[in-house]
Amino acid sequence: MAKNEVYRNADHIDLPVPAETKSGDPVFVGSLPGVAVTDRQPDGTATVWRTGAFLLEVGDAVANVGDPVHLPQGSKVLTAAAVAGRVFGYALQTKTTTSAKIAIAIAKV
Repeated sequence: MAKNEVYRNADHIDLPVPAETKSGDPVFVGSLPGVAVTDRQPDGTATVWRTGAFLLEVGDAVANVGDPVHLPQGSKVLTAAAVAGRVFGYALQTKTTTSAKIAIAIAKV
């Protein structure tokens, strides 16, 4: 066994997150997508789950299950529109143009 292993999976981990992050918010930490499961703490971190599927708000239409969704910088609302290569995850449901929460599987990095 390697003696330098720090985390087995690093799927549920405390990471520095943007100010105003609340439990349930989608976040990017660098290139790592995830969902905060705790509010941001005074030290600037929150527990972030980097795997799984969550009900998250998507602001526009999602035509197909499996379509990529993106998280624009500074936003908490996902979009099906391409945003500078920042795929947050993949839709597990479809929806119309009305903003609504649907199941999103977090992209694996």
